[in-house]
Amino acid sequence: MRDVSDLEDLRDLTDGDLLCEWTAQGFAKRPGGTARAWTTDDGAAVAVACPRLATKDRVAVHGSVAAAAGLIGLVLDEVGDSFRPIGDPALIRKLTAMVELSNGSGLEIGTPFGWMDRRDPLDHTSSGARWLGAEHIPEIDELLDRAHADSDARPSDPDVESWAGVRDGQGRLVATAGLGWSAPTIGYLVGVAVDPGSRGRGLGEQVCRLVAGAAITERGAVGLMVDEDNSGARRLYAKLGLDYRPVLAAQVRSGRVTGGIGAA
Repeated sequence: MRDVSDLEDLRDLTDGDLLCEWTAQGFAKRPGGTARAWTTDDGAAVAVACPRLATKDRVAVHGSVAAAAGLIGLVLDEVGDSFRPIGDPALIRKLTAMVELSNGSGLEIGTPFGWMDRRDPLDHTSSGARWLGAEHIPEIDELLDRAHADSDARPSDPDVESWAGVRDGQGRLVATAGLGWSAPTIGYLVGVAVDPGSRGRGLGEQVCRLVAGAAITERGAVGLMVDEDNSGARRLYAKLGLDYRPVLAAQVRSGRVTGGIGAA
């Protein structure tokens, strides 16, 4: 295998796969660690590993089953068994049946989820969504506690760079969304929450349209992960024209790795 450290090279090898490109994080230095990528000598498979990306160590896998099976074993031996392979469900399922690491460990299948993305600019629609500043952090945290308590994205996380919100007639923050763990070329939508008493009014769409639109304008694309069974969220993002594709995660079969391995 050989290292890949050029974004254009990665795009060529993955046919412009935005999930792989997001995982690469532009190969820029990050507080949590810099992403690395490898390809087989014939370019038939690619693996992109990034530590602490949206709170988890992830390795996006792309390519043919035969080539990826050999590559992912070498990559996991290199980066460690905390990294969770993610990719096309058919590919990941076959890898779990084929891959054995040098220490004898194998892979096990995790929770299915989805990746959604869009490159085309969004229509500019007038709404009540506005960008929020540092002085609004307590309100954002309070809304997340109330409406999305298990959100990985919080204002205190240095990898979450911006927040927007919608207020009701009394000035109370009732919807929010942010950008975090973004790549230079892909804004990553996080922390979407709508107050339970204000749902069904299109507020989530308003705030997501503002944030997603800014990501596309400033970076070139927007992407996000969503639980497969979260039909409400999938409908919301589909209204914004984000395309859905199923993704599956795996993890090294080891008692040292805990917690869910889905989209969260």
